[in-house]
Amino acid sequence: MPPTSKRVTASIAAVLALVLPSCTPGSPTDPAPTQSSPARTGSPSAEPSDHPDRPDPQVPDVAPEGFVTPPPGQGAERYRQQRIGWTSCGAHQCATVAAPLEHARPDRQAITLSLLKVPATEEPRLGTLFVNPGGPGFPGTSTAAELPRTGLEQYDIVGWDPRGVGGSTPVRCFQGEDVDAYMALDTSPDDSAERQALVVANRSFGQSCLERSGELLQHISTLETVRDLDLLRSLVGDERLSYLGYSYGTYIGALYAELFPDRVGRLVLDSAVNITDAEDVTQAEGFDRALGAFADWCVSQGCRLGTTREEVLEQVTTIFDATDVQPMATAGDRQLTQSLAVTGVVLLLYSEQSWPQLREALELAADGEGDALLFYADQYNQRGEDGQYGQSTFAFPAISCVDTADGGLDEALEQWQADEEVAPVFGRYFGPALTCPVWPVTPDVPEGTITGAGADPLLVIGTTGDSATPYEYAVSMAEQLESGHLLTLEGEGHGAFGDGNACVDGAVVAYLTEGTLPPEGTRCRE
Repeated sequence: MPPTSKRVTASIAAVLALVLPSCTPGSPTDPAPTQSSPARTGSPSAEPSDHPDRPDPQVPDVAPEGFVTPPPGQGAERYRQQRIGWTSCGAHQCATVAAPLEHARPDRQAITLSLLKVPATEEPRLGTLFVNPGGPGFPGTSTAAELPRTGLEQYDIVGWDPRGVGGSTPVRCFQGEDVDAYMALDTSPDDSAERQALVVANRSFGQSCLERSGELLQHISTLETVRDLDLLRSLVGDERLSYLGYSYGTYIGALYAELFPDRVGRLVLDSAVNITDAEDVTQAEGFDRALGAFADWCVSQGCRLGTTREEVLEQVTTIFDATDVQPMATAGDRQLTQSLAVTGVVLLLYSEQSWPQLREALELAADGEGDALLFYADQYNQRGEDGQYGQSTFAFPAISCVDTADGGLDEALEQWQADEEVAPVFGRYFGPALTCPVWPVTPDVPEGTITGAGADPLLVIGTTGDSATPYEYAVSMAEQLESGHLLTLEGEGHGAFGDGNACVDGAVVAYLTEGTLPPEGTRCRE
């Protein structure tokens, strides 16, 4: 932990307990904001034939950690004939299984998938509930270990680290000081020179991932992950999939319903991402709304940032602008740049429970002390005390960019201008999404509209004050999926189930254990 004032130190443990419980429900499920703008969710956009500024992939001949020999046998059946060898890992059970690097070419290279199981404690067993925390790029193993079990005791709860993530065959990129410099870059360029510097930095970042990850980087799309999930369903012996996915994990669930509708059991999609081609509400708008709600609360608490909502918002933008001109000093040898200040604020907007810490961090920054916001930015970016970054920092952009077709750099800059018009604060400071337009692999996105035609009824949950995945995304997903059923939580925060709301928790448990959906139009309240 970097040196901080006593006031900052006193609040750190509290906020981390609130918003960083290893990606359990209600915590941020998106890892480090990259230079493609903070916490954008990975969902299909544009057409597969677009992406004019991506270089032709020049895949180096490297064997990443986790490349293994395929199991004995032929074709896809060689993987489905595996037996999961569960072993004790603390209070839980762990295992590793093999999956094809390319499901369309199962006799080539194999990769590994890491699993963690919390066994059922009550009879009769209902099978396996697979869980995914979102991201993309966050490990599901820790989510399974920490998911509240009340009402779900009849399920084996299994989390897996998706391909490219955590204990599975992981994406690797540059590390340490190189990542420090990348994270500190000015992401809201003011002129052509700054824009070009951002493009060059993103090209270098993507190339570093390709050089260290090889052909794995081409094969970590959600399409491949969904096929992995169906393999896992088969290996645990379930005829139909039971699944709980948060944030980006809702995209996994929706795409599973599209690819394997006859194998859908009970799917809970909490804090839905945008699965449409259109984006009527941007993520920047979601964070602007959350910042406005924080500002109202701050005024009601008599904070020093202002006596009106407008004054508080102006103080926040003043801090952002000041760190753009001159990075703010901290007690250590690093400085708080604008992008790091924005990231620190974003982390604390995920949950209204962390608003007191956001107030304190902003008041300190207004006094010229950048330690608190830098600390929270480091937590969001998964930067350890040794200067090394967590693996999800690299898996997030890698999966997002292979999942997202794009219209090139010019389109990204045009979209940035449009975002600023509808979200004056974060539309501006998130900057243009320039990582994916220059990513060194070709997108792998589903063709056509995701409807899940033929799937059994599934439950979509949206929170009206969700900053990371605006409520409109859940409404849209529930409407677009033919068997989608919407449950609304009126409140703030990202991730509804397992966060202590009896109405939401009861509805989810009833659906997962009995197949009973809440009445149409049900709205839970905090």
